[in-house]
Amino acid sequence: MKPHYNKILLTGLVLISGYGIFSGCTHKDVVLPAAASTTPIITHGHHVHLPGLTAGDTTQWKFDKVHSAVNWSTPFLEVGADLTGKFNQFGVADLSTAQMQNYTVTGQPVADTSWAFYENEPAKTHFAGYVQINQINTGEPARDGGCLVTTLATTKIVAGTQNLTVQNVARIKTTSVAFDPAGNDYIVTLNFTWQGGLGAPLTESITGKLTYIPEALVPAGTYSDFGLQLSFQINKADFGIVSTETADKIDIVVSANFNNK
Repeated sequence: MKPHYNKILLTGLVLISGYGIFSGCTHKDVVLPAAASTTPIITHGHHVHLPGLTAGDTTQWKFDKVHSAVNWSTPFLEVGADLTGKFNQFGVADLSTAQMQNYTVTGQPVADTSWAFYENEPAKTHFAGYVQINQINTGEPARDGGCLVTTLATTKIVAGTQNLTVQNVARIKTTSVAFDPAGNDYIVTLNFTWQGGLGAPLTESITGKLTYIPEALVPAGTYSDFGLQLSFQINKADFGIVSTETADKIDIVVSANFNNK
């Protein structure tokens, strides 16, 4: 009788244990963690950067052209991999009519002081700039000095001359800068002005994105640097440019560095 009783007891314990394991696997009583928030974490410091040209004054920030770039890209034949390139000559200046001429200088022909950046007050941020169209550089000399110059309706480079005439510059100038609600960047509205293949310059309002790379000491620790990266898109056909090699939409990325040396 006792062996039979023990067998019944053992069977009951197995059933109870199995139920416990099964009910544990269902997680009926487990509180699930809250879903991850999709709200972006936005933090803005209080850096203020203003331009100046006085060497050694650390309150004045100077445009570091040597370590800056203006790059472009567009799909080859509108469907292929990107064609890419850059401009060798550019500046951060709001060119006046009187300044739009040829310069026989090797350095920057116009002071790069048409800008100000307020990290936490974007309404005070502003900048203007230009590129010299005939200084386009794809890495293929036959294209840069030949078909591209013709396609972009400008003239070839004259040795020792920087050409800031109206036919050879594309210009930008901000009309508003605001916080980007989706992150730490800024939404920029700017006027893009270029003559291209038209009889006179055309100005279009374009929206882009601005990223701030915060001020920091360089590795040597003798001065500080900060960066701004602007990205936007233009439609070349709007400016009378006809080309079967490229798409109408051209992406522009401006990477500008500044230091307080």
